[in-house]
Amino acid sequence: MPVGILAAGLAAWASLRLLPPAGPARLRLPALAGLVLRFPVQSLAAGIDVARRALAPTLALRPGILAHPWALPPGPARAAFATLSSLLPGSVPAGSDDGATLAVHCLDTGQPVLARLATEEARFARALGHG
Repeated sequence: MPVGILAAGLAAWASLRLLPPAGPARLRLPALAGLVLRFPVQSLAAGIDVARRALAPTLALRPGILAHPWALPPGPARAAFATLSSLLPGSVPAGSDDGATLAVHCLDTGQPVLARLATEEARFARALGHG
C-alpha cells in the first residue's frame, strides 16, 4: 500500500508538472475529501447490489441504455466523472456519441439512475471547482 500511494503521488505530481490544469478551476479540498470518503461506500453498495441481483434472479430487471445530459464542460473532467460513475450500483458508462450526453447501461431503468448521476456529477464538479 505505501508503494502504491507513493507511486500515485509521484504520478500526479509529474502529470501536473507536464500538463498543468487549464482554466480557472481549482480543487476544493473539503469537497474532494467528501468524494474520496464516498468511494468505498459507493463501491461496496455497487458490489452488494450486483451480488443481490445475481443471487436472487427473480428480481424484475429492465435493462437498457439511458442518456445522462452532461453538466461538466468538455475535457478531462468528463472522462474522470465517467470513470467515477461506474461505481454507482446497477449502471456503467457506455460512451458519449453526441458529446452532449453520457450513455449509461443500467440493469434496471426503473431505478433513479439519472438522478443519482446528476447528484454525483454536481458533487464532482464542486470538488473540481466547476461551480
